[in-house]
Amino acid sequence: MFDKLLFPTDGSDGAAAVFDHVLDVADAHDATVHVLNVANTTRESVTQIQGQVVDALEQAGARTVKEAAARASERGVPTVTEVLQGEPYRTIVDYAETYDVDLVIMPTHGRRGLERFLLGSTTERVVRRSDVPVLTIRPDEDVTVRYPYRTVLIPTDGSDPANAALGVGLDVASATSAAVHLLSVVDVTSLGVDVRADIQSTALEEGAREILDAAAERATEAGVDPAATAVEFGGSITREIRAYVADHDVDLVVVGTHGRTGFDRYVLGSVTEQLVRTASVPVLTVREPPAET
Repeated sequence: MFDKLLFPTDGSDGAAAVFDHVLDVADAHDATVHVLNVANTTRESVTQIQGQVVDALEQAGARTVKEAAARASERGVPTVTEVLQGEPYRTIVDYAETYDVDLVIMPTHGRRGLERFLLGSTTERVVRRSDVPVLTIRPDEDVTVRYPYRTVLIPTDGSDPANAALGVGLDVASATSAAVHLLSVVDVTSLGVDVRADIQSTALEEGAREILDAAAERATEAGVDPAATAVEFGGSITREIRAYVADHDVDLVVVGTHGRTGFDRYVLGSVTEQLVRTASVPVLTVREPPAET
């Protein structure tokens, strides 16, 4: 399902760690990896060397993509390398669209200059704007990264973005023979302590189970029988998802990036952003397809 992968990199330690996973995915899918370095022209990068004006960032970028291509070659993974100038997030999003990329894989943060990939900057902006699914990985010691995925968790509330994520998640699970877990989290922070709150809680649970039933039916139609469906209650959606990941040895979380019908809790700046920042496994974010005109 993945023929072209895009890996934006600046050569940092964090990016290098994530690249191992990129190569695992590419090798399994016989995919080509597009290795992209963006010389950030919003910063001063021009230096004077022996009387000639040289863009130091482009020189460093050329070394970075060359080193990545060499690592890929050792694994037998074909690459396309590119060094471009521009605003990083715009350049990444445009490149993915121009070259019909199937998946963007990015670190969420790192060391040695990767601050431009910090959430709140490039990675978050790419996740917000990319029509291509984006796989984000925290390059930290407490993060578990395994491939092929054995267990895929898809949180859902039945909204359009959740359904888009469900479709991609089912495809990923099918391609890797992974077990699928479907989860709906009921946010109880708005509930009071009176009888009306109990009634509302029951209604929310019933609604969540209906959403899960519909998702499970769609999974079955796609040839993927869900291993589990669950409704959880909590005051923090992110915490409940992370707890589920830990309790069920999940390898990948697939989630929509925004939505309606209550899915606004997944708007970046809320659950999705928090998951990308803090999840102990890779997070695959899927943006709702643009409306047809």
